[in-house]
Amino acid sequence: FPPAVFPLSCVVQNYAWGKVGLESEVAKLVASGDPLVQIQPDQPYAELWMGTHPRGDALIQDNRIPQKTLGQWISDNPACLGAKVKDAFQGQLPFLFKVLSVNTTLSVQAHPNKELAAKLHAQFPEHYPDANHKPEMAIALTPFEGMCGFRPVEEIVSFLQNVPELRALIGEVAAEQLERSGSDDPRGVSAALRVCFTRLMKSEKKFFVDQLNMLVKRISQEAAEGKDTSGSNGDLLLRLHSQHPGDIGCFTIYFLNVVRLEPGEAMFLGANEPHAYLHGDCVEIMACSDNTVRAGLTPKFIDVLTLCEMLNYTPAPSSSKIFPAAQSQLDPNVYLYDPPVPDFTVMRIEIPASIKLYLISAMDSASILLVIQGTAVGTSTAAASEMSLHRGSVLFISANESISLHLSSPDGMLLFRACCLL
Repeated sequence: FPPAVFPLSCVVQNYAWGKVGLESEVAKLVASGDPLVQIQPDQPYAELWMGTHPRGDALIQDNRIPQKTLGQWISDNPACLGAKVKDAFQGQLPFLFKVLSVNTTLSVQAHPNKELAAKLHAQFPEHYPDANHKPEMAIALTPFEGMCGFRPVEEIVSFLQNVPELRALIGEVAAEQLERSGSDDPRGVSAALRVCFTRLMKSEKKFFVDQLNMLVKRISQEAAEGKDTSGSNGDLLLRLHSQHPGDIGCFTIYFLNVVRLEPGEAMFLGANEPHAYLHGDCVEIMACSDNTVRAGLTPKFIDVLTLCEMLNYTPAPSSSKIFPAAQSQLDPNVYLYDPPVPDFTVMRIEIPASIKLYLISAMDSASILLVIQGTAVGTSTAAASEMSLHRGSVLFISANESISLHLSSPDGMLLFRACCLL
């Protein structure tokens, strides 16, 4: 039998927003995973891709396997996905697993549901390259900050009253409509919110640049005088403006929740949920799609009309955006992040130092295993030989295969395992 469990060498994406050199968790993992890699101190290391995406298909590190990449191997051995996954996802690995190291803000964006994705792909294939949805989940590795979903209305109204430049862009009529909308009429609230956000995003370039400059000048002066600028979200505004001067996206901080995750905490981004990552390192998992509708904080193609049409305008507090992990009933060392989509699930596996032998159990799905900390020797009846596992190691595990870990680190291990639980 060909080996069905094997190590991978994964592709790094050097996008400009990434953390630089060894400040990046991506760079640190890559350097630990392969001591021959030279990390460039001035180069951004933004994303590590663990999967079969055509722009970053993982290389197989096992010379007994004729296929060079994971994508080729799966297409020649589709049974490795597990029977249910293979049938449900047409013989494709249904997820892309990543590590992200974010230094400067990513664009304000949302991902379409399947119905809208099919429509956008048919109309604008150059911008929307496939017909799939793209739910995502981010799990913090270091303190992580992102924007996600619309704030409670009272927070937005408070900004409309404290930030005259914002109110000028939205206009008095729309602002008053939101202020008058009552919590007893959620559809009325969503409609008023939609009008306000759309007016902001579609405001005339010259007008919003003038207002933004006035706002930045005012907040900079107030901060210099030692005044509290939190009523205008001053710190974040100045930070975003320094990264993306003159960008309409700077104003989205008054509409979207700022969510702060501690390591191990997660946020799930379903279809039509507006979001932007601000800073920090995370593991991320997503469905296999490149469909992103962007509207600001980016030099890329922006599609404001589509974004404003598609968004979920349901206000909710930022605390509601933290997605809980559930401790496994079967194994107390495993925490499951199982979102309401079929495409992916992530397990966080924390093995304490007291355990010297641990079984990575077999499941009815192919999975990808990432080592964040600790060392072990892995053995499997499905692997060609023993595998040395350490920080940065990535393994592909075919469905129904298990691995015994012989731990050798004094402080236990931390692993993440991506899979598909149908």
